Amino acid sequence: MTHKIRSKICGITRPEDAAAAAALGVDAIGLVFYGQSKRAVGPAQAAQIVAALPPFVSAAALFVNERAETVRDILRQVPADIIQFHGDEDDAFCRSFGRPYLKAVRVRGEADIRTASARFPNARALLFDAYHPQAYGGTGQSFDWTLLRGYTDKPWVLAGGLTPDNVAAAVRESGAAAVDVSGGVESAAGVKDAAKMAAFLRAAAAV
Repeated sequence: MTHKIRSKICGITRPEDAAAAAALGVDAIGLVFYGQSKRAVGPAQAAQIVAALPPFVSAAALFVNERAETVRDILRQVPADIIQFHGDEDDAFCRSFGRPYLKAVRVRGEADIRTASARFPNARALLFDAYHPQAYGGTGQSFDWTLLRGYTDKPWVLAGGLTPDNVAAAVRESGAAAVDVSGGVESAAGVKDAAKMAAFLRAAAAV
């Protein structure tokens, strides 16, 4: 029996891209509520995107060091299934919204991975991304995937610089059960390319 690699396409800014991703078989899409991102969306725009999704495709709302009041306000307007925190939030903050959450962990070395589950015991899953001193994800950079080999402390997602060309190697080297891509399937920032999305999902499924 083959193992299905779960997939999320993040940084969706258009309903038609969400619909195309879903038609190709993606498990989840990500909506970025971070003003400094080239892929940022507002609540009204995000609600339209979620409305384009078919049943059983999840929507993740992504925040970076946001005020709790703003997070709650956006969640009232956008029916997100899960929250994804990409900043310096702690576990108490992340779980205070009463919804499942993913916590991004920016990997500089093995210690970041080893301590992650203890730092975020209530996370539904951890998302391991490349470390960048100024940016919180979406950098197109990757890290040493072999650091994750054998990691079983918590369910986890691999992110950081994934593309249709390297995702199969990334899954093989890390042992990932789920992958997250943004810039690697775009024709421009925030504009997803259907052919690249299809190639990415095909490559991930073929491992």
